[in-house]
Amino acid sequence: MAKAEEIKSVLFGIATGDALGVPVEFRSREYMKENPVKRMIGYGTYNMPPGTWSDDSSLTFCLVEALNGGYELNLISKYIVKWYRNSYWTARGEVFDVGNTTREAIACLESGVEPSLAGSCNTTSNGNGSLMRILPLVFHIKNKPIEERFEITRQVSSVTHGHIRSVIACFYYLEFSRLLLLGKDQISGQYQVSGQYQVSGQDHISWRDKILVYRTLQMELPRFLSKMSIESEEIAQFDRLLKENIYERSEDQIKSTGYVLHTLEASIWCLLTTGSYREAVLKAVNLGYDTDTTASVTGGLAGLLYGYDDIPKEWIEILARKEDIENLADRLAENITYK
Repeated sequence: MAKAEEIKSVLFGIATGDALGVPVEFRSREYMKENPVKRMIGYGTYNMPPGTWSDDSSLTFCLVEALNGGYELNLISKYIVKWYRNSYWTARGEVFDVGNTTREAIACLESGVEPSLAGSCNTTSNGNGSLMRILPLVFHIKNKPIEERFEITRQVSSVTHGHIRSVIACFYYLEFSRLLLLGKDQISGQYQVSGQYQVSGQDHISWRDKILVYRTLQMELPRFLSKMSIESEEIAQFDRLLKENIYERSEDQIKSTGYVLHTLEASIWCLLTTGSYREAVLKAVNLGYDTDTTASVTGGLAGLLYGYDDIPKEWIEILARKEDIENLADRLAENITYK
């Protein structure tokens, strides 16, 4: 049985990061440098009260509701449509932020297209709309063989985003979270972390854990993706994560737009260059532009890494529907098993 505390850390990690970013979405990095977010604020871009989360969290919670009924792609699709048409799992009864690719996929679903074929496969349709909602899937696939983990990830991403680049981004994100769940004791035999990767000023024990995960993925994923006959040009899109020390990049080399690769890179960079949940999500928000999604994707991993208790209580207290989110986490913990 999945641990309720782990699920809570993910769901609240996502929603809290999302809510921090909603009021300043689309603001430039220059604006954020002059007006950095330091606490939970409201209004701004969408004129919503503090603690309001967006489609990032709504669609994440829709996935969890579907997983409560067992893994079924049609059920996932049903809840996504229900969110869009009936404001299901919205923070305050209103859908106010919908990506174009997701909207087009929903139209396909409503016209009867198979869920695994609804998401566009165009190169230009690689927004972050599937990455932002996919993290709870890790609780379903954690102990499955890697080939099955990849295929299920492909299916769930493709409901809205079918291009292989979006699929790989989701897979990297889920594999990172999976290794965090497994813990350093279970993966340390695969790769030994040396002191040369220490970041100045960071002696938090979790630094070694997350770098161990980062290095393990660099060893395993390129080989696996090549084995899956994915074009080398697509795998190369992920070189900054799979071949480099992305945490050595300066802030001006990290982009925070709605492009899926930018969101993934920025989130891993924020996680690896900070030492707490608070630091990670505030760093993500203050990168500007797609603030809510960068912070929610970062927040999911940071919640899992540091735990629910590391998410500032004053932020959770303001969060919309916090009791409903906790209930959702409890129900998933009861309903899901690791197979």
